[in-house]
Amino acid sequence: MLSKTFIFLFFSSFSFSIVVAQNLTPTSFSQLAFNGEEFLGYDSFGYYYQIKNNVFSKIKETEIFEYKNVSLGKITKVDLQNPLKIVLFYEDFNTVILLDNQLNETSRINFSQNTEPIVATAVGMSSQNQLWVYNSLNQQIGLFDYLKNEYKTVSTPFAENIKYYQTDFNTFYWIDEKNNWFSCTIFGKTTTLGKIPRFDEVALLNSNQFLFSKANLLYLKDNRDVNSEAVSEIKISEKTFTKFRYKDQILSIFTPKEITNYKIVIP
Repeated sequence: MLSKTFIFLFFSSFSFSIVVAQNLTPTSFSQLAFNGEEFLGYDSFGYYYQIKNNVFSKIKETEIFEYKNVSLGKITKVDLQNPLKIVLFYEDFNTVILLDNQLNETSRINFSQNTEPIVATAVGMSSQNQLWVYNSLNQQIGLFDYLKNEYKTVSTPFAENIKYYQTDFNTFYWIDEKNNWFSCTIFGKTTTLGKIPRFDEVALLNSNQFLFSKANLLYLKDNRDVNSEAVSEIKISEKTFTKFRYKDQILSIFTPKEITNYKIVIP
């Protein structure tokens, strides 16, 4: 058990302070040379995903699958929850592409053609052949059934714009521009989950815990202790990094040249 020592870090340039309660040291177990522009993570089959020159790729050793669609502009968001049904969101064209496990296009959804007006600014895979959709026209979350081509609103209007969002099959999580953290279930139950420190990157682990980076340092915060602002610093070897990804106790650190994978046990 690590002794609880408190370290105060101040970054006056962006009026930000962190209280570090303890350090977590993950174990590095692999590195991967990387020449993509954006690393998106791994799936349970050992493939990793990237974007380079607006081409979406799935790679494992010498096996490579690719998907590109120049007519839809830049890929805004990728949802890899189901590697057999991958979601690509092209916000500029209000369109979602669904891909199979070999990156063949299986469905194309243009929200501009829907009978109910939708301008999507957030999209993710939900359950039962549905997509999460944040409709900026009414500032509400909805569920779009892509087989029936039906849309239903499930949330009340948002008070603030979305700064970051993340979804699983049953829940839409978001952080607003005031760094308030919320969740909404498929049944429309909305819950306030707390406050998020200012961050460069963030990954929501569950309804209590999240990882975030600031100024090339990486932290874990647990909101179950409502009386503590303390965080745990995750001690990685990289002095600078572009992004990080976390899934199933694997922390992947992305630099412009390589991916380093760490094993980490979240308390």
